[in-house]
Formats: sequence, C-alpha cells, structure tokens
Amino acid sequence: MRSRTSPRLLAALTTVLATMVAGTLLSAPSSAEPGRPVPGHDGPRPGEQTGDRTTHSSDGIRGKIAPRILGRAAAPVDTGWLSYPMAPGLTFTQWDRVDARGTIRAYLMTAQLGTPGLSIDYLGADEVPERKPVLDMVVEQAAIGGVNGDFFDISDTGAPLGIGASREAGLIHGRTSGWNAAFSISKAGVPEIGDLEVKAKVKGHDELRLEYVNSPTVFARRVGIFTPEWGRTSGSNVVDGQKKNVREVVINEKNRVVSNKGKLSSGKKIQGAVLVGRDKMAKRLAKLKVGSKVKVNYRVAGRPQVALTGNRQLVDERIRTVVDDSEMHPRTAIGVDRDTNSVLFLVIDGRQSFSRGYTMVELANLMIELGAEDALNLDGGGSSTMVGLRPDGSLGVLNSPSDGKQRPVPDGLQLTYTPLSQ
Repeated sequence: MRSRTSPRLLAALTTVLATMVAGTLLSAPSSAEPGRPVPGHDGPRPGEQTGDRTTHSSDGIRGKIAPRILGRAAAPVDTGWLSYPMAPGLTFTQWDRVDARGTIRAYLMTAQLGTPGLSIDYLGADEVPERKPVLDMVVEQAAIGGVNGDFFDISDTGAPLGIGASREAGLIHGRTSGWNAAFSISKAGVPEIGDLEVKAKVKGHDELRLEYVNSPTVFARRVGIFTPEWGRTSGSNVVDGQKKNVREVVINEKNRVVSNKGKLSSGKKIQGAVLVGRDKMAKRLAKLKVGSKVKVNYRVAGRPQVALTGNRQLVDERIRTVVDDSEMHPRTAIGVDRDTNSVLFLVIDGRQSFSRGYTMVELANLMIELGAEDALNLDGGGSSTMVGLRPDGSLGVLNSPSDGKQRPVPDGLQLTYTPLSQ
C-alpha cells in the first residue's frame, strides 16, 4: 500500500521511536498473498429504511457463509506475530490466526489513555458528506494512526448514518434515535461504549420534531437541520427524492429567517443553518415567518469529548451481544479494556485468499479474548482500514483493504501524540 512520511511527525517522534522499537520488533509476518479483492459497489442504506441493525458493511455485499463446524473444533493457532510501539502508550500488533474455518489476518492498535501526549479524537473530512481515504485524513490532521468509522450513505449523499462529535467542534452530525450505539470519551476522559442520545430542538417551537443534525436522510414527518459543516444544500437527496410536501427554511448567522420555501435548494453554501421538513412538519415549518428569530440547539447528552457511532454493540460487560455467526467480512471494531484504561482498535482483513474475514460472533469473541469489557462494530467490508506509523516512522495503511485500495469514507477515529517537550 502507498505510504507517506510527515516530516513534522518524524522530527517529533524519531528519538522516541528509535529507543522504543529497539529490541521489541518480533519476527516478521508471512508475506501477504495478493488475494482476490472483491470490488465494492453501491448498496442499500444499512438500517435506514428497514431497521436492520445487523448489516455488515456500507457496501451491501453479501459475504461468504462461514463453514459449519461439527463437533469440537481444535484451538486456533496464531502465527506471524509482529509487534512494536508506535508512540508512548500506543502499541501495534499484527498476527495470523488459523482455525477450523480457515485463516484470518488481524491488526490491533492498543491505546492506553492517560499516557501524556496521547489522544483520541473524531476524524473527518472538511464537510460531513465528503469522503476521503483514511490515510489522507490522518495526514491532514498530523495524526499517527486512525481507523475508518461509522456506516455511511454510500449510494447517495456519502454522509455518516449516526453520531460524530469532536473535542473542538462538539456535535458535528447525529440523530436522536435509530443509530445511537457509540464509542465515546466522557467529559471526565473515560472511554465508554453504549447508546448515546442526541438532544435537538427549535427553541420555542416544540411542535417541530427536530431529529436529524447533518444526517443523510430526513425521514417522513420529521425535521432536520443542516449547518455549515454539511457544506452545500443537497436538494431532494436528503428526503428520499420527495419533491412535494417539503419545506426549506434558511436561517442566517444572526438566527433570523431569511427564506421559507416549498422547494429544496441544491448546491447553495450553508452559512447559518437550513431546516428541512417533510409532510406535516413541512406545513409547520411554513409558519416560520421571514424576519422572525429562530434559534436551534443541539448536543450529545452528557456532552462527551468525542463520540462516534457504529451499527451495534458487540460486547457488553464481557458478554457477547451478537448472534450472527454466518457471513464472513472484513471488520473494524473498537473496544474498551477498563482494567487497563485502554482502547482497542481492531481490523480483520477479509474477502481475500489469505484472510477469510470474520463473522459478528467471531469478532465479538476476539474482542473479549483481547480483554475488552465492551466493544462496538464499525463499518466493515471495503471500508475496513487501519493507518499508522511503521517501525521506520513512515505513515501508511497497515492492513489490506478488500477493494485492493483504500475506500474513501466520511469519518473515523484518529490517534495523535504530542511529545511533552513541545
């Protein structure tokens, strides 16, 4: 895979890495077989219309069915270990595992929170619907590692389906219900996995059901808000193509209504905020008069420092919460080890000859084995990507994305390290 080197990062980390890597690099893994990647393609919006929370990846590709194991399976055999510290408090490990179903290749970054200078934050492009390779976004943020994030609207707007919140901007996108299983870092700095709630309202207008903040779809009889973080208006793309019984209210930076129309605009730069309503909510929005003052409030309940959703929780208090042991896919997951105050970033390659991919059950089981009390499934398939520093200090893609190259995605999580001398 292509790699890049950030001079600023190398200058800060060369001394640290040179000392830490010495003597810690274990035997190199076997060479990656070229495999036969399955090209990605547009698919359904996971969970949006059907409520299906077991969708495996944004690409909608059906995975191979895991072989049924009769009788007691032999214990898995792990080989090809590679392990080294990327920075103080951050360790990378790679290995191959052979079991009765075949071979997988796993990649793990373990971040010990509380390590001075080490931080986790939301990772995203300049605008919510914009998609970029994870490596590009990590380089832009001068980070030292990252993984892909939430499931997203791959066939239309490109925007994430759920919640994203960063240390600097707070809530960037989200919805009040329906896609709220999340990884977060609390105000106190504690990593957590569980359902998060978005609070959103149009002040003084409780009759308006504001449920979406920079989300790819405003569903029937609902209201959504789009802010400058969204970029430009998207027309009927955000209302499933509906042209009638819709309403767009434009609010300027001074919280004044400057436009109220029954047609959704497209390609106009958002400078204040845009409210979009459907059906009976469109009729209620029509009552907001041009020139009137309208203020919108939204936040993640509890105001976490960082938040990112996936499609479902894998592990809760060391108990597996998924039962799907059929389809095998590339996977990305995040876990919390409360005993060590560590966050586990895990990627499993799949759809390739050297790595079959994992089922949801296998992914949850491995997270428990690695020490996670709680774990969350992030977007998989061709989206699964891990980026990080190599032993020589270069920044690159560490896994083998199943499309044969990085798939552009809208968000993820990043790891940064600032040496104490800075």
